[in-house]
Amino acid sequence: MKVAQRSLPGTSERELENGISIFLDQLIKTLVMEQTATPMLSRRVSGPSGGGKPELSEMSDSATRHGKELQAHGFTVEEVVHDYGDLCQSISDLAVETSAPIETDEFRTLNRCLDNAIASAVTEFGYQRDFLIAGKQADALNEKLGFFAHELRNQLCTATLALSIIKSGNVGLSGATGGVLDRALVGLGNLIDRSLAEVRMSAGLEVHHHLFSLAEFIADIRLSASLEAQVRECAFTVSDVDPLLAVDADRDLLLSAVGNLLQNAFKFTHPHSEVTLNAYALADRILIDVQDHCGGLPPGFAEQMFKPFTQGAEDRSGLGLGLSIARRSVEANNGRLSARDLPGIGCVFTIDLPRHSLLEAIPVGGTA
Repeated sequence: MKVAQRSLPGTSERELENGISIFLDQLIKTLVMEQTATPMLSRRVSGPSGGGKPELSEMSDSATRHGKELQAHGFTVEEVVHDYGDLCQSISDLAVETSAPIETDEFRTLNRCLDNAIASAVTEFGYQRDFLIAGKQADALNEKLGFFAHELRNQLCTATLALSIIKSGNVGLSGATGGVLDRALVGLGNLIDRSLAEVRMSAGLEVHHHLFSLAEFIADIRLSASLEAQVRECAFTVSDVDPLLAVDADRDLLLSAVGNLLQNAFKFTHPHSEVTLNAYALADRILIDVQDHCGGLPPGFAEQMFKPFTQGAEDRSGLGLGLSIARRSVEANNGRLSARDLPGIGCVFTIDLPRHSLLEAIPVGGTA
């Protein structure tokens, strides 16, 4: 039968036939009861007509189980409906082949049974699908919140401990304990920035594009990133930027993306090595490169890094969300984010955006 032809691996013939055979038994039972002195009792078997919410009946109960089984085996809702449509066609073909035409009342009963069975099966199919999706979303959210709470607690505990030692008067801010406090505060700031960007992206909030200077944007990043470079004990080099280059983007989201890339670079770069930030034009594109000295990437890891909760093998601190958020933030600004491995050296993250010029913001006949 057509139903069996559409079956998926792992679906037994018995499971498929159970739904069909039970429906046929109930249809026959309904037709027989409608020929008795109490035809309305057939509604207990197959339910009333008129559509609407499926009523409790033997057919509704079995069709509900059938819809649940089909969903569990990976069928689509269209295939659930087609199963019953194929059954109706088979009954009609059989009536023609055996020269036993279906009477008008019998055809109405067949349609009522099909309507009720389809309604029950599709309704349950939808419930099961929604339960499955909701369960996966809840698991992902719980995992994300768990990571966030763990990282927040760690950073707060570190900062609190360092501050209490400094307040005791035994050590000063300029010493090693002061450095611990600096790292904890920088970590808290990065954690909050990443979380806010994730909330914006997940909530689908409107992206606010406007034209701004690329040189000024990179200068602002340089100021904020220099402290983390000092904390991580690595050099931070920023190239000069053409003052006429501009970006048409949501500045906050782009700032979050570059910040996440730099934080990732500082995190994995070998101590006393270098992180570089370059922003330049290439044809009709603006490229922002962040290069680290992590020693290179494992085979096949360049794309995997952008998946949520993916972290490096050596440093497991953080949520593993930074690069995922960065890519989504860049894509929201009509750009692309990619990673390139430099074997034995490190890797380069590149943000690729449409090129603009500050001259676009100057009216005709105006001055810069």
